[in-house]
Amino acid sequence: MSLHRRVAAPVMALSLVAAGCGGGPAQPTPRAWAKSVCSALATWRARIDDLSTKAQRQMSGADTPATTRQGLVELLDGAQSASEAGRVKVLEAGIPEVEGGERIVSRFTDSLRTARDAYRNAKDTVQALDTTDAMAFNRSVAAAFAKLNQEYAQSALDTRNVDSIDLQRAFAEVAECR
Repeated sequence: MSLHRRVAAPVMALSLVAAGCGGGPAQPTPRAWAKSVCSALATWRARIDDLSTKAQRQMSGADTPATTRQGLVELLDGAQSASEAGRVKVLEAGIPEVEGGERIVSRFTDSLRTARDAYRNAKDTVQALDTTDAMAFNRSVAAAFAKLNQEYAQSALDTRNVDSIDLQRAFAEVAECR
């Protein structure tokens, strides 16, 4: 590779970064932000629902604790990935053009991060369970899911209770949020 090519790529990248320093991206309106966030949350919830339905079908046919563990690990891994994808989509929505917009985005992304981490913790716990004693395995799974529910409850976020009247109105009016 020539010296010109090795230098050209970093220089182009720097010029693109410098061009972006002029004022940054425009902040989305409350309605645009609410639409993006509600779409992201709807996709996330639908993925969680699909995974739960799939897991229920798999669990009904599982005949060993090892098979059950594998199905649960797949469910929890998928839920963890879906939560992270939802968090990224909320970040990609930008910072709404409202007072405290950064704080509001942070609350949403923190909520999805907490959900993601709850799924990851449950996945790690279930993956580590011994499957030789079915009764002990079932009790341990129940305990892991009780803890998941507790951790997941901490991630609850209600779009109706944001710290912005404009966003509250947008969440109430945008079709994607209903």
